[in-house]
Amino acid sequence: MATHHDILEQLTTAVAVVESGPGANFRVTYLNQSAQALFGLSASRAVGQSLGALVADDHASARVLRSVLATGAPFTKREVALRVAPGSARVNYSISPLSDNELLVEFERVDRIIRIDKDERHASLQETVRKLARGLAHEIKNPLGGIRGAAQLLERQLADNEREYTSIIMAEADRLRNLVDRILGPSNLPTFGKVNIHHVIERVVALAQAQSRTAVAFVRDYDPSVPEIDADFEQLVQATLNVVNNAMVALDEVPAAAIRLRTRVVRQFTIGATRHRLVVNMDCIDNGPGVPADIAPRIFYPMISGRPDGSGLGLAITQTILARHNGLVECESERGRTVFSFYLPVRQSPAMATPDGPDGQAREDERNGA
Repeated sequence: MATHHDILEQLTTAVAVVESGPGANFRVTYLNQSAQALFGLSASRAVGQSLGALVADDHASARVLRSVLATGAPFTKREVALRVAPGSARVNYSISPLSDNELLVEFERVDRIIRIDKDERHASLQETVRKLARGLAHEIKNPLGGIRGAAQLLERQLADNEREYTSIIMAEADRLRNLVDRILGPSNLPTFGKVNIHHVIERVVALAQAQSRTAVAFVRDYDPSVPEIDADFEQLVQATLNVVNNAMVALDEVPAAAIRLRTRVVRQFTIGATRHRLVVNMDCIDNGPGVPADIAPRIFYPMISGRPDGSGLGLAITQTILARHNGLVECESERGRTVFSFYLPVRQSPAMATPDGPDGQAREDERNGA
């Protein structure tokens, strides 16, 4: 017969069980997988700690918990900070009796809800931008093709010493066409295979060091338990290289410049409207001046750059690649610490292979030559 622990383990809600012990102390006796991911603690490390050691709230005191057991009246607190969660996290939490000496504590991460809402609005805006870019691409590329064709015909009528001008026209037409293609993002859809994210990072580091003269220390912080993911190796290299190259440019005049590349496994993580049991997280962390505040909300849009000589396409391409992998890229930045975070599902849904799946529009665009 299943115990309540067996049942709680199947929940996607973060749940803890707190038990009244000797001396009226309340200690954690159980955390399900979702709660372990929320707090960044294994069950073995959490068990035995007081609830107050996990939650920064006076209502998690032994006196209040005894009252809940005695009266059977549950209570809920909103927007409470967690003490031990990785990064900054706030939760709503509810406490209710589970047995004569046990309490059930349920956690709902508030910043996760806010982030999901932000991601949905961001995805909607990105889709609007992508459709606009696709429409503009057709409007621009069609006359460019006519200009190039006319230049070719004219070239045949000119003497050899006059063809320099038609060559310039054709070269500039080609340059503008290539620029439009770059704005549209990668033209090839991902070819999924088993990929080790650490192999991706090592390729990127080798490429970045070969291409740059900036003296940057690369610090690896790898989790060896990270599983292989379903991904396109070359496209992930491109997405990661775009972020690392930006970091190296930002670090050009920073003393003791360093880029930390960190990998972790995250459980029960929501991307868009889909909750994934397991995702791989890769962070690129630099100690540069940070993203300018005036462009921070728009850094993943095409043609947005913090550098006078920047094209503003690298991060837009990265976002497109991550979206085609059903993943997510986020950025948190302040002076001295900028973090670009990739979140990638370990397994891709078979729906990706159908025109009606998440990438269906991209497949239709490719068939139509957009």
